[in-house]
Amino acid sequence: MKIIDISQPFSNTLAHWPGDIAFRYETVHTKDETGSVNIGKIETSLHSGTHVDAPFHVDNDGLTIDQLPLDPFLGDAVVIDVSNEDIIQANAFESINASRVLLKTNTPNNPEHFPSSIATLSIEAIHTLSKQGVKLIGVDVPSVDALNSKNMAIHHEIHRHGMFILENVMLDGVTPGNYFLSALPLHLNGADGSPVRAVLMHHD
Repeated sequence: MKIIDISQPFSNTLAHWPGDIAFRYETVHTKDETGSVNIGKIETSLHSGTHVDAPFHVDNDGLTIDQLPLDPFLGDAVVIDVSNEDIIQANAFESINASRVLLKTNTPNNPEHFPSSIATLSIEAIHTLSKQGVKLIGVDVPSVDALNSKNMAIHHEIHRHGMFILENVMLDGVTPGNYFLSALPLHLNGADGSPVRAVLMHHD
């Protein structure tokens, strides 16, 4: 079994949404001070790094991260190369054979650089994925919507169809094809999102 880590590494140089809370780690108590252990703390936006969006992120009445089912984040997945598209159309998904779809776009995976523009999904593409029984849509960029979007139409449409969103996965070195995905969110009561350690698995 080969395990491929597709998570952005959390570090103090991790790029984040402009104006949002940057990730910071520090050791607040050292072993020398406590006599037994080092103790660290983190500060971060829930939308830095590889993360899951809860519907509550864009909808005050939407489910929070602790209310989400876990099944969409664990199971069969397909990585699809859509790097020739600026707006990903329905014809990219004519025959999906997995319940989770990860999109390899034309944005290079650089965790320390926040992109200036990204590929987005068309509404028709979301309808096609829903009809094929997809539970989770993952992208290798910070959002499924355009970076300047205020209405968050793609987020809303994905959630309206009962699907979930995984953002900022790292797919540059991943060969398109079928895998087993694990990207479980943390159990954060009332939260609008959660970091995940996302991995793909397949037999050599």
